[in-house]
This record gives sequence, structure tokens and C-alpha cells, in this order.
Amino acid sequence: MDNASLIDAILARAEATPRLMVAIAGPPGSGKSTLAATVAEALHKRGATAAVVPMDGFHYDNAVLKARGLASRKGAPETFDFAGLHALLKRIRACEPEVAIPLFDRNMELSRAAAAVVEADTRIILVEGNYLLLDERPWAELTGLFDFTVYLDVPRAELERRLLARWHGHGRAAEAARRWVETNDLPNADRVMSRRRKADMVL
Repeated sequence: MDNASLIDAILARAEATPRLMVAIAGPPGSGKSTLAATVAEALHKRGATAAVVPMDGFHYDNAVLKARGLASRKGAPETFDFAGLHALLKRIRACEPEVAIPLFDRNMELSRAAAAVVEADTRIILVEGNYLLLDERPWAELTGLFDFTVYLDVPRAELERRLLARWHGHGRAAEAARRWVETNDLPNADRVMSRRRKADMVL
């Protein structure tokens, strides 16, 4: 499957509903954010209204993670405000007007509240995140909120290469970047790959 097939599939499904909720899931480094932005732009060019809602906006703050002893696990499922994400997605699915969403600033390593707004007339919502298809509680409760699900299947070796490049780009020394990837990012990736629910489309 390619991006064109994905866009065609989304547009076809959007015809039957006032708002289409699309999940774009995959392990860290699989390209979810890039794909979501690319698809949103392509949908706009074809006359559809679309918005991207990143799961990363629901990262717990570093102060909370430190207090809970989870600072070394940042990015794992338990380091996200699942209840907040769940409530937000239900509001968006209900087509509430002007739903404010948080966005994660990777340079600052924190979430910015109400950093973007999903308008009431936005037809297609592209939700992207690692754990949207995770077959574990409470994440499995998201199942009924999506009309169409996409999973990005990327070889583990390529994920490792991308993740190392990501952290180098954010200023981490080579040894620190490799340690973080090996002890945190790749275990999270393994969890996503081994415990995911079936997606409607795999890219």
C-alpha cells in the first residue's frame, strides 16, 4: 500500500459520515507524524478538511514522571495521560465546536496546553501515536473511537537507525543517545509491535 491508496481509502470512508476518525499507529520512529502531516496536506489539496491530533500532547510532564519514578521510562504507555486522551477523542468524535488540543514540543520536552484547535466543521481527524492500537488495558478502550486504522510496519533495524538520528539531532551525545534508544525507545517499539490489534491498513 502507498500514500495514494491511503488517501483514497480515507476519502471514500469520509463520504458516509459527518466526521471520520482515523488512527495512525506504529512504533517510535516509524514516521507517524510525517505521514499524518503529509496526508492532511494531500486531503486539503483534494478539498477535504482535516486536522492532525498527536497522542504525544498527553505526555506527563517531567516533574510528574520524576515524582512517580518514571523519568527513565518516558514514552512508555504508562507515562501518558490516557484518561485525558480518551476524553479528548470522545469530544472530537462528538463534533463539539472548537476542541482545543495539547501539542508536545520536542525541543522543550513538554506539552503545550490548548496549542491547536479542532474546528466543528473539520471532517477528517488524523490521530497519530504509538499506542492507539495497543492491545492492553486501558488503551484497548480506544477501539470504538476510530472508523479507520492504519499501522506503519517498519523493520526494527530501521527504527533503531532513525531513533539514534533523532536523538543526535536533539543534541544528545552518541553514547547517551544509544543508551536511551536501547533501554527505552526500542523496548517501547517491541511492545507496540508484539501487542497491537489488527489494523484496517498496513503501510
